[in-house]
Amino acid sequence: MEQAPDSIRFILNDTEIALSDVAPTATLLDYLRLERRLTGTKEGCAEGDCGACTVLVGRLAHDGEGGETTLVYESVNACIRFMGSLNATHIVTVEHLAGKDGKLHPVQQALVDFHGSQCGFCTPGIVMSLYGLWLTNDRPGRAAIEKALQGNLCRCTGYEPIVRAAEAAAADRPDVLFDPITRVREAVRARLQELRQAERIEIRSGVDCLIVPADAADLARVLADRPAATIVAGCTDVGLWVTKQMRPLNTVVFVNGIAELQRIESSKAGLTIGAGVSYSAAYEALSSAYPSFGRLLDRVGGDQVRNMGTIGGNIANGSPIGDSPPPLIVLGATLTLRSHGGSRTLPLEDFFIAYGKQDRRPGEFVESIFVPALPAGERFAAYKISKRRDEDISALLGAFRISLDGDRVKAARIAFGGMAATPKRAKVVEAALLGELWNEGTIRDAQSAFDTDYQPITDWRATGAYRLLAAKNLLMRFFLESTGETAQLRRFEEVA
Repeated sequence: MEQAPDSIRFILNDTEIALSDVAPTATLLDYLRLERRLTGTKEGCAEGDCGACTVLVGRLAHDGEGGETTLVYESVNACIRFMGSLNATHIVTVEHLAGKDGKLHPVQQALVDFHGSQCGFCTPGIVMSLYGLWLTNDRPGRAAIEKALQGNLCRCTGYEPIVRAAEAAAADRPDVLFDPITRVREAVRARLQELRQAERIEIRSGVDCLIVPADAADLARVLADRPAATIVAGCTDVGLWVTKQMRPLNTVVFVNGIAELQRIESSKAGLTIGAGVSYSAAYEALSSAYPSFGRLLDRVGGDQVRNMGTIGGNIANGSPIGDSPPPLIVLGATLTLRSHGGSRTLPLEDFFIAYGKQDRRPGEFVESIFVPALPAGERFAAYKISKRRDEDISALLGAFRISLDGDRVKAARIAFGGMAATPKRAKVVEAALLGELWNEGTIRDAQSAFDTDYQPITDWRATGAYRLLAAKNLLMRFFLESTGETAQLRRFEEVA
């Protein structure tokens, strides 16, 4: 069957589907429940927070040269995943797990055996998150299990029986022919390769238009003709524009399938990360080069959000509380913007002009981010403050980098999100540190400079006074950690 240029095609469980009449803001959750009557996938929050709508999406992963190598299955939130982002994927719902004779999958059976369900509303989403873990890790420790469940909320059972069920399911691995993904994985991989479009897909629905560009060059051509189009990569923010704000989006361009935007290249100079690289895909490279960055990524949403959301998207939407810009600014990252007329590069901190305004010209898109290597001996850390430790939006996020010449500060870079209308450097604090001894006295003197750098607002996440005090305390934390004063740090945290 030939790929039609006016339809998106994917595999749903064991059925290949082509859609030629689909709105650009149609969600996977509505399609599953309303069109396919697969009601095991639930709507809880409709904003990617509770995990009741979790399904797995299989996609082709790309090697460094842009070629497809493996088929990767990831948990995603169906409630904010648009159908236009699903071309050449394999969608797996909870209905697909049990055998044709009704025998439950080991993950499902373990939740029964260990009483991991009460009201049952959240259970299908939990099953799918744990199934994703079951596929990739046959000996998960408690930390891995808890991480897999970060994006799933349960108000009934508490999580202990669910964790015990995950531990039991990991050891229960019947013949591979039983598992609905394992037994057909290679056949699905080959079919998805055939389904990848060689030309642009364009679907019109009334005044609305859904576009899937063939490649990065085609994306540039699309935006040259339609500079006001909404670019969608992971849907983790734009999805809420639709499900919560009911915003109409007339032309939506889906870029998550563009191979050139999925590359991660490492060199002695640093990392080049394609704008379409997800948090999950970037995790290994970022955490290896900058360990504190990896710890921060563990607190960006749950697995479902990290599997969908992209580094480039987090930058491009310009939110003042985006988690990745402050550490990237501190590390000296640069941004490459591309259009049909060419490319340009600028420091990431210069991209953010004012609230809701970025230096992205009509027809441009974020192509990649370059993150310089951290020189030996320099210290770097990033800290997130939020009401809930896991899967919560930042009240503020601070990033710190220091270079010493002996005992004195040679260079300092500090940036915060949540403290101003854009991600912003603390340049007065930096100046207060330069040339001074790296000691507690210098830190305490420099803390007062935060009052000049920032005048944070009060909102439901935190008061302005709290944000300002927290920023000062984070500078002290960075100092204590950088000098190895762990006992002092424990006392400091008790006071803070």
